[in-house]
Amino acid sequence: MVKPPPFDLSLPYITKGLEGIGGRIRARPEDFVVEEVALYEPSGSGSHLYVNITKRNQTTRDVQLQLAELFNLRPENIGTAGLKDKYAVATQTFSVLFERNDVRSSDAVELIEGSLDVKVNWAKFHGNKFRAGHLIGNKFKVMITDIRMPTSRAAENTRSIAETIHLKGLPNYYGEQRTGRGGKNVQKGWEILQGRKTFADRWLRKLLVSAYQSHLCNRYLAERVRRGLFGRLLLGDIAKKHETGGIFWVNDPGAEQPRYDAQEISFTAPMYGYKMSQPLGEAATLEAEILEESEMSLETFRRMRVTGTRRLGRLTPKIEVAEAPRGVQLSFMLHKGGFATTLLREFMKTKPED
Repeated sequence: MVKPPPFDLSLPYITKGLEGIGGRIRARPEDFVVEEVALYEPSGSGSHLYVNITKRNQTTRDVQLQLAELFNLRPENIGTAGLKDKYAVATQTFSVLFERNDVRSSDAVELIEGSLDVKVNWAKFHGNKFRAGHLIGNKFKVMITDIRMPTSRAAENTRSIAETIHLKGLPNYYGEQRTGRGGKNVQKGWEILQGRKTFADRWLRKLLVSAYQSHLCNRYLAERVRRGLFGRLLLGDIAKKHETGGIFWVNDPGAEQPRYDAQEISFTAPMYGYKMSQPLGEAATLEAEILEESEMSLETFRRMRVTGTRRLGRLTPKIEVAEAPRGVQLSFMLHKGGFATTLLREFMKTKPED
């Protein structure tokens, strides 16, 4: 039986050399507040009721399954644009498919609030399901508490780290919420791809395979940081325009570097799969090295029908820092798919288990 290769979960800091403040997050749910920023407003007509919900100490999947049961629907009929943190106050939109046109939004809201432990902020009909990709990003307000240094010094350190991130950007690592504590989800995803394990729950199976892809993406980003390649474009990179989302192959890194420095564009990182757009030149060589190191192949992804995609390699958040009675508060917005814990680890520099 083939043994899984060792999974290197280490992720280098972009602010290495700057002292972290330690502390903890989520001491209380209200210390971690996240709110979706949608790409569009619902039109007011259609068969999908968009319900904007604030939840505490529940996963997105928990609420999705509760809504499906409440309205006697399959979970696939409940749309979401992404998973939100459990130990938090999280505001996000769900869409509920109503094939009958005699359902009133006010009745649905009353039923939801009377049956589920959530707050409904608004509800409005629209013509299509709410899906991944229908977000601009997420706003966060996070309190770091139990800091083991004076608050004034912690705030000073925090501002120095924020300035470095503003200048360089941040590797768009996947957080432990995706890879699992100690890489547990990564190993399960590897076992699924190798045909050693399967799950009847298609949603869970897809999530675990994605966790393995996320791990390889992290390895690629970590290697760019370690080799000093995070701050510049490579020949053959597939770059993405921040404002429009347009992508292009980098044929002249020197000519495009000023746009990279101005944070108008960034390279993209691989979410490996058999249909993923392939880079060229130096960028292709690095991506091939990561895949070879993993002992995985594109043929395996093809056999398991894992198509793959590309992910923005760099986040460029603007971070506000404020001292508070219980610690230091950070306010920021991340592009869709970005993990707040990826940003917070740069400030805290603690191990995930701490």
